[in-house]
Amino acid sequence: MVADSLHKQRRRGAGRPFTKGQSGNPAGRPVGSRNAATELAQALLDGEADALMRNCVERALAGDATAMKLCLERLVPRRGRSVRLDLPEIASAADIAPAMGAIARAVAAGAVTPYDGAELSRIVEGCVRALEIGEFERRLRELEDAVAPRD
Repeated sequence: MVADSLHKQRRRGAGRPFTKGQSGNPAGRPVGSRNAATELAQALLDGEADALMRNCVERALAGDATAMKLCLERLVPRRGRSVRLDLPEIASAADIAPAMGAIARAVAAGAVTPYDGAELSRIVEGCVRALEIGEFERRLRELEDAVAPRD
């Protein structure tokens, strides 16, 4: 009997239950509306934000690791800062290695943070991609010019 009931389970039909591009509930929640629980929590916290922040800071100062993490990550978000670093000009692929070496040396010497070094490396990688795309377009144009019928 148990085996028969497993075989008779209803399977979902093939295809989509709704027409593509049409909502299953056109009169549903308006776009951008907030959940009622979120609005209630926000209303409760509005008057207590200063007290909660002070309590969190006091716990962090007392050594609570979770409160410290919260203070460092949320209360004082990391903002970008200017980093002065002399990098060689990147005009060709040959200039990439010296630029990355300069970034690595600056991180090792403590002149820039590892986070800032990683961001600078991403910028250099962007330069590499730009150079590769420029080179590809140049070569493609040369090939197209060579194959194009001459008038």
